[in-house]
Amino acid sequence: MSIHRSTAIWILTSILTLVFGAALYGQTAGQAKPPDPKPAQAQGTAQAQAKPPDPKQAQQPPKAQPPTAKSGMSTVQPVVPANVPPPPPDYVIGPDDVLQVLFWREKENSAEVVVRPDGMISLPMLNEIQAGGLTPEQLRDKVITEARRFIIEPEVSVIVKTINSRKVFITGQVAKPGAYPLGAPTTVLQLIAMAGGLGDFAKQKSITIMRIENGKPVSYPFNYKDVTRGKSLKQNILLKPGDTVIVP
Repeated sequence: MSIHRSTAIWILTSILTLVFGAALYGQTAGQAKPPDPKPAQAQGTAQAQAKPPDPKQAQQPPKAQPPTAKSGMSTVQPVVPANVPPPPPDYVIGPDDVLQVLFWREKENSAEVVVRPDGMISLPMLNEIQAGGLTPEQLRDKVITEARRFIIEPEVSVIVKTINSRKVFITGQVAKPGAYPLGAPTTVLQLIAMAGGLGDFAKQKSITIMRIENGKPVSYPFNYKDVTRGKSLKQNILLKPGDTVIVP
């Protein structure tokens, strides 16, 4: 009788152990596996190490777009002539000078003109404009003022292509007397060379330069022999427009 009771107790204990073990296994299997903290930490580290935006780039304004042509305007810009030397600092426009007046964006109004003896020039749309006696900058301002009657914010350039109004004269005992353009700084000795040199009967010690200063005629002596020998070099002055070199 005691043996059957012991067997029954063992069987009951085994059953309870299996039941509680199965229940405990099911509870453990039903629990969710905690997330791996490493990916989150790696993502946070990557975000922390990301380079912040450059405040200079954030504050930099957008690039300005080129202005578009207004209605009726040409977007083709005229070509500025190359290798045109700038005029002398004291240059004023005079007769026979060749000028190029360029209208940017309005190519049809640009023109190359020759200053007439009365100092006037003719331009498309603007007709007659006084140019003689003005500097290129003064003429540019005048053209802009006149063009504002027809064009909004005109842009104009005045280029001196050829200077024919600045002339000096040489007369007397030289091979080629006459008028010579003064397009660059020129001395008395250089002008004599341009005129072909002195004649056989020229009085080399008595050459004179005639000039108008403050409305009055003045004269400067020039001794050809001394200058060519390296003496009295101050006599070899730079000529000014209108000067006349007299070689007796």
